[in-house]
Amino acid sequence: MNWQPTSTRNSQPQRLADFGTLSEALDYAALGTTGSNFYDARGELRETLPYSELRQRAVVTARQLIGLGLMRGERIAIVADTDPNFMVIFFACQYAGLVPYAMPVPVNLGSHNIYVQQLRGLLQGGEASAAVAPAEYLGFLEEAAEGLLSLRWRGTTEQLRAREAARVELSPTRLDEPAYLQFTSGSTRFPQGVVITQKAVMSNLRGIVRTGLEVKPDDRCASWLPYYHDMGLVGFVLGPVVSQVSVDYLRTRDFAVRPLQWLRIISRNRCTIAFSPPFGFELCARRVRGSDLATLNLSCWRAAGVGAEMIRPPILESFASRLAPAGFDARAFLPCYGLAEASLAVSFPALGSGVEVMDVDASRLSEQGLVIQVESGSGRTNSFVNCGEPLPGHEVAVVDDAGNPVGDARHGRVLVRGPSLMQGYLNNNESTARVMLAGGWLDTGDLGYLHQGHLYITGRAHDVIIVNGRNIRAQDLEDLAENQPEVRSGDASAFALTDAAGIPAVVIVVECRLAEQAARQALVVRLQRLVYEGFGVRCMVELVASHTLPRTSSGKLSRAAARQGFVQRAGWDQPPIAEAVSG
Repeated sequence: MNWQPTSTRNSQPQRLADFGTLSEALDYAALGTTGSNFYDARGELRETLPYSELRQRAVVTARQLIGLGLMRGERIAIVADTDPNFMVIFFACQYAGLVPYAMPVPVNLGSHNIYVQQLRGLLQGGEASAAVAPAEYLGFLEEAAEGLLSLRWRGTTEQLRAREAARVELSPTRLDEPAYLQFTSGSTRFPQGVVITQKAVMSNLRGIVRTGLEVKPDDRCASWLPYYHDMGLVGFVLGPVVSQVSVDYLRTRDFAVRPLQWLRIISRNRCTIAFSPPFGFELCARRVRGSDLATLNLSCWRAAGVGAEMIRPPILESFASRLAPAGFDARAFLPCYGLAEASLAVSFPALGSGVEVMDVDASRLSEQGLVIQVESGSGRTNSFVNCGEPLPGHEVAVVDDAGNPVGDARHGRVLVRGPSLMQGYLNNNESTARVMLAGGWLDTGDLGYLHQGHLYITGRAHDVIIVNGRNIRAQDLEDLAENQPEVRSGDASAFALTDAAGIPAVVIVVECRLAEQAARQALVVRLQRLVYEGFGVRCMVELVASHTLPRTSSGKLSRAAARQGFVQRAGWDQPPIAEAVSG
């Protein structure tokens, strides 16, 4: 079929998320001519889904879901490939009063058992009553669902479509009811189901499209982000619908193999808004060649959002330098901060300001919690990126370990308050109480500081290594390793362990491509020396094969899983004796 992409300019006046619920937003978007477009690995349009068709199919599917005997508020698990069917089922749940949640597609089909276990954990954690998967993943779903009595129906979209639709009047999800569950990425703990109400997500979307992005009628989005990640779902599935903007999708796995297709889609369709974690920009900068630059025109890209993980300025500098001949303007970078527990976004900098970096004295930060700005390269420094100011109606505070607010340019835990916060973690009152504090504040688990009202994130509280009274950021140790010519960015994980005598030990696991034993040992010794010189602590270094370090479904490095893998390999009851951990 000769597909034509949906138009950028809509036939209806633009409304920026001034709706009570997601179903109301789709009702309006369906009146226009914009919609979603799905591209294959070769960059060819494989299917379109105008919002008018999305609504039509969602309404029919809503009655088919009700026809399964599902009751209001029950949860529907969806294996979320980048596919029109996901959007249809997600919005069908909005019209049926059901609660959808996305589950990942397998990152590596070789990890069959791991993926099945992951699905089973999500089915159990979300207490799904029904589950839907694309045909190619149905076998995984069947294995994962075996013996789960609460799961009353499972099948493909085609099987659901063949079911008889219930002849009932639809009652869409109301303002204070859950719109969906968003499972956390699991980078530091087992994923938990974040309950997001219609009111919360609509508040967040209003802030994003009005203040954060200042969406305009001629905007167009492009995304490779997975639908099971909050940036992919809220930012690039729901965001375009509530602002009636067309969006062009590339499957996540296709981006991983051919990242430049993302840039080609942006260039060809004159897309203006596209986001990525830092590693996505790094992958593009690595792959682009001179011949590619001649075919790209990225001057249209006005909001190049960056988030989902710690932002390393050199990655963005490299991308901007490599893509400048193709018209990319570094001022388009938009570093922002958010988390699933706040629906998605918390803060944005001003559009067009690019990446603002602050270099601070690393010793004063780690030892005293003071943010002392210094010149880059003067002693041991940390570089942090300005993530902007809170969205309207939201507040950010930084507190010390006792929960007391600290002043400007003082380091501490980051708290957030506002209308976008989650209702809580599904069926986990203990975890909810741990993060939902008095006064309506959410403890994000992140560390950072405020400077003149702007937020700077320095890392995760769980990722601070405390040895001999020194607070060492795991990120700093990883950066040190990745600055070695033998180590690629993202190929190191640092953490602490305690031995049987209660003595803490610092460990760095490094993916290494060196084959010669002498070269490997030289790298180990060098890293140990640099860590001791820079941080005053001794460390163990383990060199592992490529693709050993585990990552979450969103692509983040999972330090918790890396720690667990090291313990299993080394038999941590006693100090490891392998070549790679000497010293």
